[in-house]
Amino acid sequence: MPEELLDIIKQNIRQNGAMDMGEYMSLCLSHPQHGYYMTSDPFGAKGDFITAPEISQLFGEMIGVWCADLWIKMGRPQQFALVECGPGRGTLMSDIMRVTNGVSGFHTSVKIHLMEISPALKAKQAQILAQFKPVWIENLEDVSADMPIILIGNEFLDALPIRQLMRQNGEWQERTVDYEEGRGLFLSGRPINNDTQRFIPKEVLAGKEDGIFEISPILNQFLKSLIFLLQKQTGGALFIDYGYTKTAMGDSLQAMKSHQYTNIFDTPSLCDLTAHVDFERLLEEGRAGGTCVHGVVTQAQFLKNLGITHRANALCNTATSNQVKEIMSGLARLIDTAQMGNLFKVAAYCNDPQITPSGFHESF
Repeated sequence: MPEELLDIIKQNIRQNGAMDMGEYMSLCLSHPQHGYYMTSDPFGAKGDFITAPEISQLFGEMIGVWCADLWIKMGRPQQFALVECGPGRGTLMSDIMRVTNGVSGFHTSVKIHLMEISPALKAKQAQILAQFKPVWIENLEDVSADMPIILIGNEFLDALPIRQLMRQNGEWQERTVDYEEGRGLFLSGRPINNDTQRFIPKEVLAGKEDGIFEISPILNQFLKSLIFLLQKQTGGALFIDYGYTKTAMGDSLQAMKSHQYTNIFDTPSLCDLTAHVDFERLLEEGRAGGTCVHGVVTQAQFLKNLGITHRANALCNTATSNQVKEIMSGLARLIDTAQMGNLFKVAAYCNDPQITPSGFHESF
């Protein structure tokens, strides 16, 4: 861990006591000078992980098809905000814009909004998307007013800070991060208060199982802001992430460096910290806010429903043998049940009950 960030964490703990896991994650990932996302490009073979858009153009093309189809179902609004949260290098948005180039009216209507905090990644996005004149935003409140929206979040929700609550022998505590000289950073606990307890679903509180339960007030606030936008300006949102479909106890916090798992305290500002997404809670937040929810389906189901295998076969018809191997290898990574196909889940919001976004067998 860079000494500068360690000093900041130590000073924070000395002044305020042990910090909750969400505060620790926020410092490690997004501290203005020393945060993981602020100082590096984590994507690709030379980075710490590879996301679906970097694996194959097929992924971005299918998301482009999804966006175009939703825009048409929305009545082809003459202006709309296409918002991507956590756009990485801009690869996904570039593929979306390439595949929608032939959709009459789409490019003349779209205004690209990129929610990004990393200066390094903003520079890459500006370069690859220059012709589309994107605007950068810090939060959803910055999205252009009175304009319908289509929002994409691919591997975005998993990076939002979480807090971990522990039940042992029927008693709840919050998992915290503490520091001692000679011992370094270590896990500790403190009693939870009523403000924290309100984030625990009633069915979990009523249960008897000991273990860890993860909450994300930041995620909850993001979803509330999104639902407000959808109701005010109309539109839809698509989320693709790794996670689980049923709210449950469990510790999903993980650190990734150079494509390998590592301890969350080893090199925090030099590794990616993420947690699995609770898709059941995501859908419940949507229902509670009065928007229509769709899913959850696996990434394999979603991409197949959009026609990814047909697109792969079409590309192979005019490809060299080496290109065919690359296309089919990328396809397998995206939809194979032993790879990303089942691990990644997909859900959507849409404010209009008459619209069913493509890729979903049924709506709940």
